[in-house]
Amino acid sequence: MDRLSSRIARAAMTYRWLSLLILTAITGFFAVQLPNVELRTIFSDLLPSNHPFVQTYKDHPNFGNPLTVTVMIKRKDGDIYNAETLQKVWDLTRDIDLTPAVDHDQILSVATEKARYAEATPNGIDSRPLMEDHAPRTPAEIAEFRNRLLKSPNVRTFMVSEDETATLVTATFIERLLDYGETFEYLDKLVNDARDDKHDVYMAGQPVLTGWVYFYELQMLGIFGITGIALLVALIFYMRNVVGVVAPLVTSIIAAIWGFGFVGWLGLPVEPLIMVVPLLLVARSFSHCVQFVERYYEILHYVKDRRRAAEISLSVMMTPGMLGIATDAMGLFIIAVAPIPAMERFALFCGFWAFILIPTNVFLSPLLMLLLPKPRNVERMVGGNEKDGRYSGIKLLLSLIGRLSIGRTSTFTAAALIALAVFSVVKVMELKVGNPVEGSNLLWDDSEFNVAVSNINRHFPGLNTLEIIFESKSQDSMERVVRKAETALTMQRLQHLLESQPNPPEASLSFTDYLPEANRLFSGGNPKWAPLDHDDAAVSAAAGALMVGTGPKAFLHVADFEQRNGTVSLWYKDNKQETVDEALRQARAALEIVGTEHEDFRIRLGSGTIALQQSINDTVDHYQWIILGLLNAVILITCSYAYRSIVAGILLLIPVNLSNLLLGAVMTEMGIGLDVNTLPIAAIGVGVGIDYGIYLLSRIYEEYQQRKDMGPAILASVTTTGKAIFFTATIVLIGILPWYFLSALKFLADMGLLLVMVMLINMIIALIVVPLLVWLIRPRFIESKELMVSEGIDLEALAAEHSDESLRTKAAEMVKHPANELVEVVPLRS
Repeated sequence: MDRLSSRIARAAMTYRWLSLLILTAITGFFAVQLPNVELRTIFSDLLPSNHPFVQTYKDHPNFGNPLTVTVMIKRKDGDIYNAETLQKVWDLTRDIDLTPAVDHDQILSVATEKARYAEATPNGIDSRPLMEDHAPRTPAEIAEFRNRLLKSPNVRTFMVSEDETATLVTATFIERLLDYGETFEYLDKLVNDARDDKHDVYMAGQPVLTGWVYFYELQMLGIFGITGIALLVALIFYMRNVVGVVAPLVTSIIAAIWGFGFVGWLGLPVEPLIMVVPLLLVARSFSHCVQFVERYYEILHYVKDRRRAAEISLSVMMTPGMLGIATDAMGLFIIAVAPIPAMERFALFCGFWAFILIPTNVFLSPLLMLLLPKPRNVERMVGGNEKDGRYSGIKLLLSLIGRLSIGRTSTFTAAALIALAVFSVVKVMELKVGNPVEGSNLLWDDSEFNVAVSNINRHFPGLNTLEIIFESKSQDSMERVVRKAETALTMQRLQHLLESQPNPPEASLSFTDYLPEANRLFSGGNPKWAPLDHDDAAVSAAAGALMVGTGPKAFLHVADFEQRNGTVSLWYKDNKQETVDEALRQARAALEIVGTEHEDFRIRLGSGTIALQQSINDTVDHYQWIILGLLNAVILITCSYAYRSIVAGILLLIPVNLSNLLLGAVMTEMGIGLDVNTLPIAAIGVGVGIDYGIYLLSRIYEEYQQRKDMGPAILASVTTTGKAIFFTATIVLIGILPWYFLSALKFLADMGLLLVMVMLINMIIALIVVPLLVWLIRPRFIESKELMVSEGIDLEALAAEHSDESLRTKAAEMVKHPANELVEVVPLRS
């Protein structure tokens, strides 16, 4: 009785024009939405929705908002106290205020009204901006400005460098209005125009970092184009026929149209940094199609009839192909368990793309083979022409690799793999989660952004803050908790505890820091009245004095407009994971002492770049194990069911997890941290490995069914199916390796090396470990006559269908002499 796969294959070939029409119509449906595909970063979607730090940030977005740009103006030949520099600060501040999506209430520099000084006069407190209605021009005005700065200690600390050669302009942006490309283009022009022979101008901040990613977007797409051309050239060089080149190319393009059209219909933006993953999915499409093409060549070598060869190829490859693709797709869908919206979209997008490889590869590939001209070099492709150095060389290499897994050599191979696994476990323990450098690991160390971060950090407390929020418990909007004595004194105590620790934050700031000076001025200017009294009236009076001549908007960085909620801001030079861990450890220890629940307020940790980075790192670190565990469960269940053996599932899991360990060790050596961008790459590596393992294990099963001798069956499998694995891994390696040398984005360069290692590691592990395990374990399912994953071919029957006597003789000899270890044909009997 024909198997289901045979009946489906026969129907697909019989109604091939209908099949093509359906596939064409679906392609047209998705192609309509290609113009609507949008590459866009949404900052809040990169944050885990259920993390307490993220909830704190969303409740109080004005405290330590990461969407803040910092611009530093540095005088090269002296201090900032000259008319030219101060005019530049004045002009730049007002130009930045015109930036698209800027929050006009959240711009701060020595040239804004928020930067103020105050002094006691016979008529009361006189509070004025450091600069009036213009930048200081004359020596007298400049001297007065300098004197005013001395009367504004907090401005002096955070806005003018200690050596007085640099000053800052900071601006916060509104996310719902923010177009990173447009904003970055505007700001970058301002910064470049402001630079001259006397001034350096540096710009940093999350919007700037994302802007640089947008800036290099065209270069990134160009590099992807070069990769596509390299893949095409490699196909042409290897295949040397129309079928072998056109089929992988067409199926990959159609899969890409379906994938991008899908997100176009859904209206979902695609994160630019994960564009490396769709490219890897194109490589996966190549891989599956090449497996079909190689099997088609083998069968066509005997059948000499394209329709029959295409039908048999589909029948034989359908189940292992669908199993590999479905397992791959489910692995990508599993990434959605991480509660990060950007990763959830990624999982939906890439999981769908992986799943549609079933119609666009499994079914379209044989249809294209049937329609395209019959290849003339089939004998050479299947190894019949021993004079062809390329193919005989690959065959010899694969034969040597296959011998590592059988006979006496297998013991030494197993020992070496165990040692490698132990080494990898040790290295993986060193794998860091998060950012491993001072600036950003997305860009090279000498990039303009990282140079800016380094220079700003050298002159100021830092670009990274940890915000500890003091939140009012009262529902009364008039209840100004920040003005109460307990709040002010708790803020002071908390700051003192944190600044007294070893390796303290570079600086701290709260609303309370402004009160002693206001209290002094309110009390006639006598310094002895600066300390705050421990009662609400005194603190409220100091706060009232602080507001003379200004308003709450001047203090939005430390208290909200109603002054119901406030923050203690802590500054750090970098956001390396060790810095983040130490900052949070110290903050938690201090909060243990002061307590988090008080009569009128509660203290929440935390917000700012330090806390938000940790929220992402916590989620990635936690969910990497959940994702890996679910991937293993999916592989175990689906493969055990397909092979009718739990041993088969375990056998396929071992190489996949060994490859994952090796990949982690490589990431450690390369200095690549595990984060929201690299986690999907690691997950996709599992999919690559399982595909290779399924194809190879299915071929071993087929070979053994005919030969009943494990050694020759393994060698034949490695030199046939292994050839397609070797080829696809090699061409992807060739196509992606140039990323490292061409990309201005270090992330893309690192991902290029990482993807090269993914393909290389999975290829080597699949070719060695899968056969080795089969050889050592001798699983019973290999002897089963009926498995879902494979339908063999009776070579004698195939040869009998044709009149070529030499063909029948050769097929009979292949059956008669099963020890021929380099057999290249489809060897099974159903």
